[in-house]
Amino acid sequence: MSRKVLVLNQDYSALTVCSIPKAFLLVFLKKADLVAESATEQLRSVSQSFPMPSVIRLHRYVYLPYKGVMLSRQNIFRRDGGQCQYCGKTEDLTLDHVLPKSRGGRTSWDNLTTACKRCNSRKGDLTPEEANMPLNVKPYKPSFVMFLRDFGGSIENSWVPFLGKKKEKTLVE
Repeated sequence: MSRKVLVLNQDYSALTVCSIPKAFLLVFLKKADLVAESATEQLRSVSQSFPMPSVIRLHRYVYLPYKGVMLSRQNIFRRDGGQCQYCGKTEDLTLDHVLPKSRGGRTSWDNLTTACKRCNSRKGDLTPEEANMPLNVKPYKPSFVMFLRDFGGSIENSWVPFLGKKKEKTLVE
């Protein structure tokens, strides 16, 4: 049961993802409604079978002042598609500060990008413009829903209406 379940707030906005056992428990305890279920799989006990949740909606609204994506090495790599933003290479990857730290560059979503070791060494203590190494994509901070939809791996088809447009990396249910 490594699959995940999309958890919606009371207003149907995407809140988080959780495990199938956690989602089942929320539905069973009547703390959430089942919005979408797997068409092919069920959860079974000795004497009963239950629908396997794919999307659930909480009964109570959970107020989150800000739901952001944690800045981490793996999340930067995911955002950049696991490839160097200078040459497109997918091996020997590291992080590069677009504006070098020695020149006041901060460790932030907008200043970190994925680079192979060769390009990172070649760029050195310069900006991409000074090194004549243009970035393929300018670094940006993804929103939580964008991160779930675009960088969180495969998503269920039933999640698509709640996460927005992009539908390329979906799983067939």
